[in-house]
Amino acid sequence: MNAIEIRNLSKSFRGMYAVDHLNMTVPAGAIYGFIGENGSGKSTTMKLICGHLIANEGEIKLFDRDFTDAGVRVRVGALIENAGCFPGSSIYQNLMMQCINLGIENADEEIRRVLEIVRMEDNANIKFKSCSLGMKQRIGIAMALLGDPALLILDEPINGLDTDGMRIMREILVDITQKYGCTVLISSHILGELEKIATHYGIIRQGKMIMELSAKEMDSRAQVFVSLRTKDMQGAKAVLKENYATVKEEDGYLRIYDADDTAAIVDHLMKNGHIVSEIKKNKIGLEEYYIELMSEKEGK
Repeated sequence: MNAIEIRNLSKSFRGMYAVDHLNMTVPAGAIYGFIGENGSGKSTTMKLICGHLIANEGEIKLFDRDFTDAGVRVRVGALIENAGCFPGSSIYQNLMMQCINLGIENADEEIRRVLEIVRMEDNANIKFKSCSLGMKQRIGIAMALLGDPALLILDEPINGLDTDGMRIMREILVDITQKYGCTVLISSHILGELEKIATHYGIIRQGKMIMELSAKEMDSRAQVFVSLRTKDMQGAKAVLKENYATVKEEDGYLRIYDADDTAAIVDHLMKNGHIVSEIKKNKIGLEEYYIELMSEKEGK
């Protein structure tokens, strides 16, 4: 079963498409990384799924049911833009008000459950205005988790966080899917962090889905390269170009693409008077893959 199925979804503002006949599939249990530049339509798509905006055309299904079905709407939690909390009230009080809004029974037990999930069980009495950005983002996720949703929609939850804040957020999101069986749709510009947790990706450009793939598919498509350092980088680059089609100098390394035989590379350089001080094999990451894909689309 898929958690989200979107077909030919469109939304325009003043005659301009923000979402343009979008097709999208999010498998149940996935952490789906929704990727695209500013203005590509990510937030608009999320708001359409949540019912905050009305589409011009198209179909949205959640767990095989129309997204307007009351029975399926209660299975969706979302954090879009901010948590919408009262600054002068405590974390517990804000969560309690949301429980009342949602008609949740056993509210005290539910609040303690979600605070434990977001690693804030010892902070319930802190006022919201006194919380750090990372804490506020986690409170927003706790709000979205009230009622134990099957689908969690998060718009840029890790942007602006420090290294430790991003680590905690990664752990929370993995726990949500692995321990509680929740599907997560998450957008972020920090692709290096997204790559650490996402199981699937959707890449959107100018309101259109240009590619969907699993993390395994992305890894299989990622270009292999060998990176190395040597004293005479320019001389070594010229020598390597005799045998390899693509050699680039990036970030203080020479990169030899579509090559993985480090011994042959070292031997070739040594025969031509270049001693290698450092060498390693790697694959391009999500960010580089995305940049290359966007460059290809712009070139068409």
